[in-house]
Amino acid sequence: MDWDNLRYFLELARAGTLVGAARRAGVEHTTVARRIQALEKQMGTPLFSREASGHRLTEAGRQLLPAIEAMEAAVVGVERSAPANAAASGLSGLVRVGATEGFGTMILAPYLADFTRQHPGLSIDLLALPRLLHLSRREADIVISLERPSRGSVIVTKLADYTLCLYGQREYLARKPLVSTREDLRHHAFVNYVDDLLFTKELQLIDKLHQPERFAFRSTSITAQYEAVRIGAGLAVLPAFLADRDPVLSRVLPDEAVFTRTFWMSMPQEAKHQARIQAVWEFLKQVSAKERGRLLSARA
Repeated sequence: MDWDNLRYFLELARAGTLVGAARRAGVEHTTVARRIQALEKQMGTPLFSREASGHRLTEAGRQLLPAIEAMEAAVVGVERSAPANAAASGLSGLVRVGATEGFGTMILAPYLADFTRQHPGLSIDLLALPRLLHLSRREADIVISLERPSRGSVIVTKLADYTLCLYGQREYLARKPLVSTREDLRHHAFVNYVDDLLFTKELQLIDKLHQPERFAFRSTSITAQYEAVRIGAGLAVLPAFLADRDPVLSRVLPDEAVFTRTFWMSMPQEAKHQARIQAVWEFLKQVSAKERGRLLSARA
């Protein structure tokens, strides 16, 4: 029996659509369809029912699934027992990584791009978005979030802590009243998230310092907020890894306007047997450990 046919069966069972399975496997959706047809012909029975929303396992498909998952686990075991360089060179297919916008763009992007250069058969989609991505909807293979997932059959690990602080443009601060206490913040303009579109309560931070009557500028994007602060639109709470290296910006109330939040990394339980996803998972942990000083910031 052709293992490639079985592998595409697993991808379709997990993704639920030909396009999703093809994306995960790094092939065209027609390839997945052709492989499934070949497997069904070989098995002598339909393994999927075709519905408007995608492909659903038939009873025969559900009975076959555990056996193929066991085969996949055996293959992964063989790969892990091989020399490290041989296993690494065999990484192929697509891995989708979901992350918060700032962390994904400023920290992860260059590392993940270099990782694909080291593994030419591997493709990575980095979804650096200001919203929560759902493993249950197959939006990503690995998700990095600010809230620890509490539902579903997922593997979760604490990835890293990071620091956020209050910042202002130096020229803006020079022409505005000095801020030495929280009460002094009433004299200043503020930049923030759009309240009703904020994707996590973990970033509701301005209210902990001051409750402005109005905001000069709001955006769903942390990089847009960062740019607004850089041109002097007002003060904002920004990740230290984004703002500390910018000579245009200065911390405000550096002894008390400091917050620590946590990045959590999760993946579906079944993904632990997929070599490419496991490799990216371990690599992300290495990257976070390497960047720990920047995430927490020496000035925190």
